[in-house]
Amino acid sequence: MAHDPDLDPDLDLVLTREIRAPRDVLWACWTQPEHLVQWFVPRPHKVVACHLDVRPGGACNTTFDVDGHEMENKGVYLEVVPQEKLVFTDTYTEGWKPSPEPFMTAIITFDDLGQGRTLYTAVVRHRTAEAAKNHRDMGFYDGWGTVATQLEDYALGLA
Repeated sequence: MAHDPDLDPDLDLVLTREIRAPRDVLWACWTQPEHLVQWFVPRPHKVVACHLDVRPGGACNTTFDVDGHEMENKGVYLEVVPQEKLVFTDTYTEGWKPSPEPFMTAIITFDDLGQGRTLYTAVVRHRTAEAAKNHRDMGFYDGWGTVATQLEDYALGLA
């Protein structure tokens, strides 16, 4: 990925992957709950609840089952450019209510490469360098990389 002046190496984690599926299919995977639950967390963990209201200010809520423990993630969409870009955050919840412990903002882009391929980029921004380091140390690249592979595999079944 070329140097992006908007990226802060202390705060932003970036995953870029060429995916062998068209961006309209990837868009559906990211914006329709029945698809998102199929690939959104590294297996064997799973999404057990999902509510998406894909519009600026709309809810972006998921609940994960991780080793028998439910983890609720509530957030909102900040920007929605159909089939091109999704920006969501857990800094706020639906109705612009501030979260007590915000963690990240994600910027997901889908660039059409033609021939049914998409350049998929996830930029995950953090409020502090410590939060970014913690996310990196938690396994950001392995986790988000695994999820990108699951996304590709699932999308190929839909394409």
